[in-house]
Amino acid sequence: MIASNHIDASTLQEDQHFAADIVIVGTGAGGGIAAELFAKAGFNVLLMEEGAWYQREHFVMEERWAYPQLYQEGAARKTRDQSISILQGRTVGGSTTVNWTTSIRTPEPTLAYWQSEFGLNFSAEHNLTPFFELAEQRLHIQAWPVPPNPNNAKLQQGCEALGWEYSVINRNVNGCANLGYCGMGCPINAKQSMLVSTIPEAMRLGATLISRISVRRILWRQDQVIGLVAVPVDQYFQPRADIQLTISAKHYILAAGAIGSPALLLRSNVPNPSGRLGKHTYLHPTVISGAIFAEQINGHHGAPQSIYSDQFVWPKAREEIGYKLEVPPIHPVLMATKLVGMAEQHASLMQQFNQLQVTIALLRDGFHPESQGGTVHLDSAGQPVLDYPLTAYLWAGMRRALLSMAELQFAAGALQVMPINHQAQAYRSWSEAKAAIAELPLVPLQQTVVSAHVMGGCNMAASADNGVVDSEGRHFQLENLSIFDGSILPTSLGANPQLTIFGLVWRNCQRLIAQLNL
Repeated sequence: MIASNHIDASTLQEDQHFAADIVIVGTGAGGGIAAELFAKAGFNVLLMEEGAWYQREHFVMEERWAYPQLYQEGAARKTRDQSISILQGRTVGGSTTVNWTTSIRTPEPTLAYWQSEFGLNFSAEHNLTPFFELAEQRLHIQAWPVPPNPNNAKLQQGCEALGWEYSVINRNVNGCANLGYCGMGCPINAKQSMLVSTIPEAMRLGATLISRISVRRILWRQDQVIGLVAVPVDQYFQPRADIQLTISAKHYILAAGAIGSPALLLRSNVPNPSGRLGKHTYLHPTVISGAIFAEQINGHHGAPQSIYSDQFVWPKAREEIGYKLEVPPIHPVLMATKLVGMAEQHASLMQQFNQLQVTIALLRDGFHPESQGGTVHLDSAGQPVLDYPLTAYLWAGMRRALLSMAELQFAAGALQVMPINHQAQAYRSWSEAKAAIAELPLVPLQQTVVSAHVMGGCNMAASADNGVVDSEGRHFQLENLSIFDGSILPTSLGANPQLTIFGLVWRNCQRLIAQLNL
């Protein structure tokens, strides 16, 4: 289906100008919510997306198609030194089209930290709860009622055996068939991503979508944005130079994600008196532990994430970094690129693929002087590169996380546990694993570190000397620019970020609509 109000910029043959009341750069969790709310309020909305407008008929549940077409840099995005792999969506709907549907409200300790460190008050009448409720109702977010697949069940069983806390995950699905291929796009439109919910509704109300377009610069004068300069992208989603597209609006909303939004602002040399633009970018750096069980796990099938544990997210020792325990889906290419070992060792692991259970630990970065995240830089072509230093503080947290995961997997009945580190072996008992993990070299490129969450880089704060935007996402120096995505988060969350973005953006959209309608 091709809508009359959709333009594929890669098909344009000449320079063009577009105008609207509201221009939104990015169609993920922030841009998608904003598009629907502004269209409902009667504004003429223009949505722009670097990725393509793929829909359910394109989602064939094959990794070889999905990763190059739906993810930034073909799912091969890494930090500058290659030490952290970053999975991030690049398609209409952004990461909501390819994420694993986990929907968790912002933890209260995170909000309390934001208030103490950044002057942000989300308590009392400023509570985000009503906006979480609106998003949950709109996107069918509720606790997953189906028993967990074996991959998730082992996390639950390990927690029960050890007396650790665990919870059932809320998911944004409606009519889910429990296929397990959420990361490749939902082929039955059950996942309530922006692709199938807010964006179609915004377009029904008159919004225009331009796909395969890369916004290169924000044009500004004094305290006003006066336009955008963009180009189409080629078949590999790289910016082209043969056609120039210009865009003008009354108000501009940046929702290109926590790497894309800072990059666009940096390319545009916007005012940055706080010095925080592009800095303090957080990842929930994640380590992995594989385990072999006697029974079939078949982690490719069933809801990818349905159980999590917050046992270690908020440790009593405040000098220690916290981490959340979850599981990922287990698909051949995703696993083969993350599992360690060479030749026979790697082949042996893959031969036991259906008996493999995988647990991940997401570190809660941003709450300690030695955990200040990374910095978005621009390369010679103006494309973003994230420099993310791994400190001794982070490595210590990763070692504790590897120990926790090994203990949990053995408690759940694992025959062997292998921390995903290039110097690790498959260990056959908790005591053997405990001793080995204590001695593993935790250094870049030896210890596998991944991330599917990117936050910060345009943080909100109560004052302009401590942030890029205010608590409503309004840019401190450019009056008609708002940022509505995960880049405004002052730290990581200690929870998967999509529901936080939904709630914050819903709140900020309501306030902006009221101000623009005055």
